[in-house]
Amino acid sequence: MDDVDFLAFAALFKEAYTKCFGLAIKNPLTETESKIFCNKILDQTGLSIGWKSMKNYSLFIDDAAAGKPENPSTATLDTLARYVLGAPYTTEIKRKNDESHFPWWFLYREKFVANSEKIKPEKRVNRVVTVITALIMIAVAIGFYKFTSKPTNLQFADDFKQTDDASLIKNGWFIKSKDAVYWSKRNETPGQLTLFTLKGDNWPDPAAKPDIKNLLLRPITANCFTAEVHLDNFIPNEEWQQAGILLLEDTLLTGKSIRLSLAYNDYFGGAKMPREIYVQVITSLGNGFGKPEELAHKSLFYPDSISNNPEQKKNLQNSALRIEKHGNNYRFLYASGPKENGAFREIVTREFDIHPKYIGIFALKGFTNAQNVPVSFKFFRISGDNCD
Repeated sequence: MDDVDFLAFAALFKEAYTKCFGLAIKNPLTETESKIFCNKILDQTGLSIGWKSMKNYSLFIDDAAAGKPENPSTATLDTLARYVLGAPYTTEIKRKNDESHFPWWFLYREKFVANSEKIKPEKRVNRVVTVITALIMIAVAIGFYKFTSKPTNLQFADDFKQTDDASLIKNGWFIKSKDAVYWSKRNETPGQLTLFTLKGDNWPDPAAKPDIKNLLLRPITANCFTAEVHLDNFIPNEEWQQAGILLLEDTLLTGKSIRLSLAYNDYFGGAKMPREIYVQVITSLGNGFGKPEELAHKSLFYPDSISNNPEQKKNLQNSALRIEKHGNNYRFLYASGPKENGAFREIVTREFDIHPKYIGIFALKGFTNAQNVPVSFKFFRISGDNCD
């Protein structure tokens, strides 16, 4: 294990401990603490680490100079990273088949390196140098633990020119609730990512389990950020067809969430109103709360009027959705037009107490029998902002 890996491992172990016990680690683990720690990791990730190994790791990190040298396997590092980053539940067999390249450890390591200056000390030839390295490690770990307030930690863009599984994983994406048939069609439009409005929804419904097929997610590593997605000529035309951006507290769709989408609606509770294509913002408080809140409902145009003014359809050739988060303040924007440089316009700004850990792009149709229509995503970007 080289110095960078050692520093990243130490930061990862400390962050995992804090997540498990709710406080920073101060002393090496006891046997009881080690067993509790391992059980928590197993419950969340589906993967196991031996409690004796965890105890030895804590001794090594507590005093790298005096402790027995430890060299955790990449599988162990990946398991810890999955726990810290909240990766989807898996099993040893499934990970071996689908993620044998251990993407979560390398994702964590990449973010750690990006957040800290690369430390390349001279080869540790004596105890003094080793102790100095350990002190540097602690300083870097503290900085990494607080990185979410710094705008430079999160800068990512994807034009979806490469949508094979390896490229998506390399770029930090992971897929939730895969529909293999439609996922295989993601290259339907060359140079873009194609998702389909499949049956499913995260709208709370006692009659249906929340589920969004082929939901593409990535971790959020900043407290304040701007995120946007660009769609190519998406014109929903049946009940609840929609696509957009989703902010989540967890990957099970059970925590708090925010959804910004371009959607179709023809249901008005018995009132006679024209069909519409609109931008919608909804929030959900998660399990135990049966009703979401609609923060915004902005009509863009009415399909029934297209025959009289077919030029209106050109306004959806280039659509874009944007979310700006500053603490608990969220600003939602929409842009459209026949050209790609259409200006964003504010839909609504609201306060909402949610601390999203994941951002996703999606297409869905609710639990309806509407057609499964393609949605072409041509660009995604998220960048950390200054929270001050």
